[in-house]
Amino acid sequence: MSKISINLVVLNGDKYIEYCLNSILKQSFPHEQIQINILDNGSTDNTRLLIHDFKNKTSNDIFPKVNFIMSDVNFGMWGGQEKLLKYSSDEYVVFLSVDVMLDKDFISRAIAILDADSHIGAVQAKIYQYTAGEPLTKQIIDTCGFEIYRNRRIGNIGHGSPDGEQFNQASEIFGVEGAVPIFRRQALESIRVMGEIADHDLFWYGEDLDVAWRLHLAGWKQIYEPSIIAWHDRGTTKSHTHGSWLKYISHVHIRQQLSIKKRRLEWRNARWTRIKNDYIINILKDLPYILWRETEVLGYTILFEPIVLKEIPKFLRFLPKMLRKRRAILVRAVTTPQSIHKFFK
Repeated sequence: MSKISINLVVLNGDKYIEYCLNSILKQSFPHEQIQINILDNGSTDNTRLLIHDFKNKTSNDIFPKVNFIMSDVNFGMWGGQEKLLKYSSDEYVVFLSVDVMLDKDFISRAIAILDADSHIGAVQAKIYQYTAGEPLTKQIIDTCGFEIYRNRRIGNIGHGSPDGEQFNQASEIFGVEGAVPIFRRQALESIRVMGEIADHDLFWYGEDLDVAWRLHLAGWKQIYEPSIIAWHDRGTTKSHTHGSWLKYISHVHIRQQLSIKKRRLEWRNARWTRIKNDYIINILKDLPYILWRETEVLGYTILFEPIVLKEIPKFLRFLPKMLRKRRAILVRAVTTPQSIHKFFK
């Protein structure tokens, strides 16, 4: 049996797929202990052809275990990852995005961290920015994981900042980010709610934050380890500016590059995630911060993105279901409100 699965979910990824798969081929960890599972969510470009070429390349025992599943249904990133979990029972699993490249020691170092502490449920790599086709550098941080603030704003640690000493210390973080998290299989199975690991109602946006929060509630540690390296071509969110007005203008510009669908899902799913997972005592403790933030978001939305407010009817329609999920989550929670609140900055 293999030790770890690399699970890749892709949709129309021919711009990235060869870079991503070649980085898997270069892994220093014994290949016979790695299983590769790939799900194509209905690509209409050359993605499937390129995956077939990769599978043929690995058929001569370079990687003994490669599964390629083609679907005409788009299950989304996290729904697709959940489908791929059925194809292996390995102790650890990497949820890989197609626009990510792995350092050659990515797998070996991730396994060393997970083997060292059975209470670690997920590991976050130091992820640098890159642009497909350009040389890889270790200069600008893409993310070192999720951080959360008392107003419940979520940020990517280090995003857009030059690499430095502050990013060279391993630490426990609020959550692993969705580009290429590494999970203990047991931790994922422990957070199933109504039969689902990822919340399928959050389709396409925010599932990683929801999973990270529920891992905390279930008592699992999430560790940032700077020796585990990857690169991510995040696309529209590479800029980083200092100063309140420049930062605000940059924020507006970045959001205008996102699709309306994604902006609507971001607003809706972030609030569903909080409804499901946030302890009431912590909400009350931080209520002034939360209300001020919600007032700011509402004003911004009315001024710049009024179409996002069309998501409110669906938000309310699913509210009873989210409250049922909340009950199912919190009845099994083992982490105290104080232990989670220490991550709120």
